[in-house]
Amino acid sequence: MDKEMEKGLDHNEIKETHEDKGIRHTMKAFYVALARNRAKNMIIAVLLLTTLFGAYQYSRAENLRRQLNNAYNRAFYELVNYVQNVEVMLLKARMTSSPQLSASTLRDVWMEASAAANNLGQLPLSVGVLSNTEKFLAQVADFSQTLSKQNTLGKPIDEEQMKLLGELHSFSVSLKESLNDLKNDLSNGNFQWENVRHEGNEDVGKVSENMPVSFSSIDKNFQEMPTLIYDGPFSEHMQKRKALGLSGQKVDENKAADSIGKFLGKDNIRNVQKVSDNKNGVIDTYNFKIELDGKTKDSVAEADVSVIGGHVVWYLYNRDVGKHTIGIKEAKEIGRKFLEKQGYTNMKDSYYLESDGVATINYAYHEDGITYYPDLIKVKVALDNGEVVGFEAKGYLMSHTTRNFDTPKITEAEARQKVTRGESIKPSGLAVIPTDYGTELLCYEFIGKMDDKDFLVYINAITGSEEEVLLIINSDEGVLTM
Repeated sequence: MDKEMEKGLDHNEIKETHEDKGIRHTMKAFYVALARNRAKNMIIAVLLLTTLFGAYQYSRAENLRRQLNNAYNRAFYELVNYVQNVEVMLLKARMTSSPQLSASTLRDVWMEASAAANNLGQLPLSVGVLSNTEKFLAQVADFSQTLSKQNTLGKPIDEEQMKLLGELHSFSVSLKESLNDLKNDLSNGNFQWENVRHEGNEDVGKVSENMPVSFSSIDKNFQEMPTLIYDGPFSEHMQKRKALGLSGQKVDENKAADSIGKFLGKDNIRNVQKVSDNKNGVIDTYNFKIELDGKTKDSVAEADVSVIGGHVVWYLYNRDVGKHTIGIKEAKEIGRKFLEKQGYTNMKDSYYLESDGVATINYAYHEDGITYYPDLIKVKVALDNGEVVGFEAKGYLMSHTTRNFDTPKITEAEARQKVTRGESIKPSGLAVIPTDYGTELLCYEFIGKMDDKDFLVYINAITGSEEEVLLIINSDEGVLTM
């Protein structure tokens, strides 16, 4: 019996074991199926999210494209309107007779042309595609502003200036007509901004066969613009500035190195090595590293020498400066003698700045009672031993030339009557001052005081106009003007 019970028990255990295996198999199959469904659902979810994200990105890109097109359209239509206004205002300026109305009209031309240039700069154009058109708008604005200032002073437009206004008006008519053609193409759908981006990089005809007019073709209309010489940053003389003070023939780097030997004295130089060529189109230079002889430390200096003539344009030797042993007056004399040794005669010191034991002194060319402030050279003198540790002659090399100014139309006494502000007004003689636009004015210079502050006033020796007022700043660091 016991054996039979044991057999029965074994049978039941075996039976239960088979059932457990079946359950486990079923559960396993369930989990596998569930896992497969999860993976499938995850893939579907990922694909769905990817599709939605792609659609979102596409929609966003389309919105951005529409926004850009709207911005380009707005800038273009405003450009067309401003150019139309420029054309009308230029014609009105040619019709006016009184300086007062002419000044007001030209001021409007300046504002409209400046706004047109601003909108032109917002269009998606390759660099250089509209260089002539940009120059035209800039010069129209600049020239109009200059004439407006002239009229404000009561001086009417002369015959040559009126001729230039006529030529500028003709160009504005041409620009207006071309832009109107483009405007029509834009309205008809023959003109698309995405095609414009390719202008200047490839043949526009390949980009769009339906684009009859391009910005490139517009720009060609301005290649024969008249030469404009006036006081403004976009005047031809500002675009083609030359270094008037450079003299001599081109030199190679070896002769340029010899110029440094003459400048500092060969006995004071251990070694000179060219570092680079600097080409900026105005004063091209060789840059040198200089090892000074007899120095235990801080022995390296640097200098630029001009390719034309081998002139030292600037020199700098940075070193620690010890205790002061000389004053500013002696430093000025050291600087003057140093300039004479370099061939710069008739240099008059004016203002200076003292910093970290070094006096930076400004010297201007002076001849026949006239001080030429554009012909400026700066000399740095160390106040511990009087060594010249810096030199900069760019102003002189850019400006120094023989001038032919008209004889003053007013006397110094008459000019003095123009200075109605301040007290203790004293004359300093005739002076040539630079304008912001590369030209020069012959003026009487006066120095005076107001509220214990020194100031300078410059009265035009030809017209009697007040041209400039400078405040003299006296501080512990030196004497400067602003």
